[in-house]
Amino acid sequence: MHKRLFLSTLGSLALAATTGVHAQALTPIKFQLDWRFEGPAALFLVPAAKGYFRAAKLDVQIDAGTGSGATVQRVASGAYDMGFADMAALMEFHANNPDAANKPVAVMVVYNNTPAAVMTLKKSGIKSPKDLAGKKLGAPVFDAGRRGFPIFQKANQIGSVNWISMDPPLRETMLARGDLDAITGFSFTSLPNLEARGVKPEDIVTFLYPQYGVKLYGNVIIASPKLLRENPQAVKAFLSAFAHGAKEAMAHPDVAVAALKQRDGIIDTKLEDRRLKMAITDVIASPDARAEGFGQINPARLSLMASQVSDAFSTKTRVNPDAVWNGSFLPSKAELDVLPAK
Repeated sequence: MHKRLFLSTLGSLALAATTGVHAQALTPIKFQLDWRFEGPAALFLVPAAKGYFRAAKLDVQIDAGTGSGATVQRVASGAYDMGFADMAALMEFHANNPDAANKPVAVMVVYNNTPAAVMTLKKSGIKSPKDLAGKKLGAPVFDAGRRGFPIFQKANQIGSVNWISMDPPLRETMLARGDLDAITGFSFTSLPNLEARGVKPEDIVTFLYPQYGVKLYGNVIIASPKLLRENPQAVKAFLSAFAHGAKEAMAHPDVAVAALKQRDGIIDTKLEDRRLKMAITDVIASPDARAEGFGQINPARLSLMASQVSDAFSTKTRVNPDAVWNGSFLPSKAELDVLPAK
């Protein structure tokens, strides 16, 4: 009896030890998106759903975000290890918090071009960016398009405009009902939202920032200096697994949106499929991305952006481009060959 109890206890301890070793083998990574679980989030959910992160010995927790600025702050605070955020928001944090001990760093470019755009309706009579002068523009105060508007404004010699602030869900509604002349926002967010509010695609006029002289980088994967310092292999493993999953997501958007649906059962799959495809076409597999290579940056372009953000955001100190980017954790060139065929 005692012998059986001893053996049983020994077996339980061995199992617990084995389980413990297995748990220790997976490095936990808390990752925050820039926004809700919309189409582009599938790029991260595919490698999670297919087990690519776990195969890389990572236990990745992916949470929705409330804006790029908040994501940068949460990685800086240590609440998250990594995140997905707008490069301009990262630059602003660096320049406004020069003495911060844990300033996040960009380690991979995902949106080679900013998705920011100005959208208006044909009935407004706005046919070119210059026509925006004196008009009522609307966006949440933290919107990337609104924050970067001075750069778009300067590039297109636009006079002063009047800004109206609102919560994100009201932006497209206010434009559709005529309370605003135009809005700023990510193209793949606002255009489908306008259509969902009954606006016909042919009645929408869109000025994409990259097509009007604004070559800002968009969203990047960021990591805390603590993680980069203490576990560089985990960062490399994350980026490699992400690239693997992102390639599949872009090749098969329907499968990617299915992974998104699995995470958030109330999404409109048709809408999010379109949103993902717009993101792929406009900012992920853009001509600039194909020229520079997925995940990477052009140093001269990054330096120009740093100067533009410093001016447009009136930062406390000038943005140092060398401090916001570290490309040494990127996967091999073969692994970064993820963009779909033209």
